[in-house]
Amino acid sequence: MEITSAVFRFENLAYLVAAMMFILALGGLSKQASAKSGNVLGMFGMGLALIATVWVTLSQGSSQALSATLIAIALVIGAAIGIWRAKSVEMTGMPELIALLHSFVGLAAVVVGYNSFIELPGTNSPENAFHMGEVGLAVFIGAVTFTGSIVAFLKLSGKLSGRPLTLPGRNLLNLAAAVASVALIVWLAHTRSIATGLVPLVVLTVIALLLGAHLVLAIGGGDMPVVVSMLNSYSGWAAAMAGFTLGNDLLIVTGALVGASGAYLSYIMCQAMNRSFISVILGGFGNHDGAVASAEATGTHVEATAQDVAALLERAKSVVIVPGYGMAVAQAQNSVAELTQTLRAGGVQVRFGIHPVAGRLPGHMNVLLAEAKVPYDIVLEMDEINDDLAETDVVLVIGANDTVNPAAKEPGSPIAGMPVLHVWEAANVIVFKRSMGNAGYAGVQNPLFFEDNTQMLLGDAKQSVQEITARVELVAKAS
Repeated sequence: MEITSAVFRFENLAYLVAAMMFILALGGLSKQASAKSGNVLGMFGMGLALIATVWVTLSQGSSQALSATLIAIALVIGAAIGIWRAKSVEMTGMPELIALLHSFVGLAAVVVGYNSFIELPGTNSPENAFHMGEVGLAVFIGAVTFTGSIVAFLKLSGKLSGRPLTLPGRNLLNLAAAVASVALIVWLAHTRSIATGLVPLVVLTVIALLLGAHLVLAIGGGDMPVVVSMLNSYSGWAAAMAGFTLGNDLLIVTGALVGASGAYLSYIMCQAMNRSFISVILGGFGNHDGAVASAEATGTHVEATAQDVAALLERAKSVVIVPGYGMAVAQAQNSVAELTQTLRAGGVQVRFGIHPVAGRLPGHMNVLLAEAKVPYDIVLEMDEINDDLAETDVVLVIGANDTVNPAAKEPGSPIAGMPVLHVWEAANVIVFKRSMGNAGYAGVQNPLFFEDNTQMLLGDAKQSVQEITARVELVAKAS
């Protein structure tokens, strides 16, 4: 009895400390300067929670040797895969990796739900009805998260088209699936045995799997950063429901934190893109315009060389750099940081303009620039830098497209109404782009490329930036 009581006290104390660490971690992640410490707090909190859970499991297991062996195997396999992926993944692969990790949370919620259903066969009591309802919700949310995340992974990795799938009557299909799922959960809550409950549970799982895939398939590529954030929220709610079925308070708290913060981040990003939050989370519900993106050229572009750009920068007093996913693909962040340092040493004011959905996941560009040791105080959000662009001598657009596209101001465009960085207002715009043949992720051609004050620097962004930096440094030494 004393041992059980001690274990119980340790579990509750450890979970309380871990929950506090998770809350502090979220607070730290809200700012670039404190993001690293926020991550460290989150890791320590998760480590403490894991230790407490393993301890409690071993102290209560009927066969401690078997439990310890299974836990050790799971820890070794999971740690090995996690360390390998952490070391091998490129920053360009982070969005799809995150989407894939979300799918694991969803799958875990489904597995936990089925396990709880099988281990606790029904009894004729209100408690059982409530528990079966928990199982149904856990399986539903988990299955939607699982297939939705898999589809997001396939889209982000280029294995599926970024264009939205617009099935006839898709909104009615989503609504029918949601209504059927609610009915099946109610049916499951009224079952009293595995035999009678298995049918509604399996049907519910199939419908939820199809619904999750359809919700994300119906969302266009330009909205994928919001989708990643949305799936993060879904994975949190899936974890919370798994916590209910397991009776684990910390899992409930952690899941709720992730779910709520992910939902709020999705809402903020939808505002930044002038998108309907409800429309995005419901797979484009209510969007009937069927606008099709156009990737055809609409003018004649002017090409520049690295020497031309270097000469332009040598005369500039203010420079704004706008990075996008192309910078991540070229792995040019360190070269960009070196160019920034060189220009600032020469007395040039250099700042970065970051769109809220630049890249393919929230904060993608901020992480890249932090990795390259770019000072936090010169990395500004879109709303902070937009008013200054008209007074800027040179804007360097490095691998960005949709976030600097003036087509967002044109009614009927697939990105109509999306707030963008007004780079075209600067005196000179240099666009770093691999070739003219590729449109943005949303599939929309960019009229910026054909403006009179825009020049295109085609080729590998990293190599181009390095050539510009070398030229600027050479001129600086000569003078």
